[in-house]
Amino acid sequence: MGFDITSPSNERIKWLVRLRERKHRDAEGVLVVEGERLYSRALAADLKPVVTFVSDSSAMASGEVVTVTPDVLDKASYRSRSEGLVGVFRQPATGLDTLSLGAQPLILILENIEKPGNLGAMCRTAAAARVDAVIAIGHGADPWNPNALRASTGAVFSVGLAVSDWDALEPWLTERGVTTVAASPEATTSLYDTDMGRPIAVVIGAEDQGLSERARSIASELVSIPQAHGTTDSLNASVAAGIVLFEVARQRTG
Repeated sequence: MGFDITSPSNERIKWLVRLRERKHRDAEGVLVVEGERLYSRALAADLKPVVTFVSDSSAMASGEVVTVTPDVLDKASYRSRSEGLVGVFRQPATGLDTLSLGAQPLILILENIEKPGNLGAMCRTAAAARVDAVIAIGHGADPWNPNALRASTGAVFSVGLAVSDWDALEPWLTERGVTTVAASPEATTSLYDTDMGRPIAVVIGAEDQGLSERARSIASELVSIPQAHGTTDSLNASVAAGIVLFEVARQRTG
């Protein structure tokens, strides 16, 4: 087959490389997915492709398609291995007004989760636990980081997702009658002794910083996950989120 692009010095390839950095993605309002699984899930979520780069003309693609030699596409990919397909999509809106809640909502609030892999993994867990919305708090949170997209296996496209701050989020939760429960290893109340069947927002903080004072002041309750005596470190944030969310699911279906 003939290829549209055969050189890494091509301007469109240079553009694709620049999109590895968040400042360029945000400036253009785009995100980048690699591989057919993530690409298909982005399409299924009605995201709009700007352009798709493929190294095989038979690869699944939508809209404008540009063929690129495999070695050049690999060099342009985030992980140095493109899987033969790299798609650039418009970022979906992430305002609180885009979220749709059920009658008994379950919300996951991620405060200052800057590790993209953790953020993506928690979105994946949230989707499995039937969470209504995931809300990221803090400037470091980047749900469109390629590592977040990969770790989520596309769940960031299917779960309700918003990026906000406490000033906007606190009254939004109050207006909807949602109780805020924050997970903290210092809490004296066990998760398993807490009524999680109410409309609830679970707050998970960063492993290195824990919960902010603002999060603690907003939370109606602080709960802990019981651990073996002598444990010196807190749980990984994504593990903690999974335990809490599936305890909510257990209580609601029990």
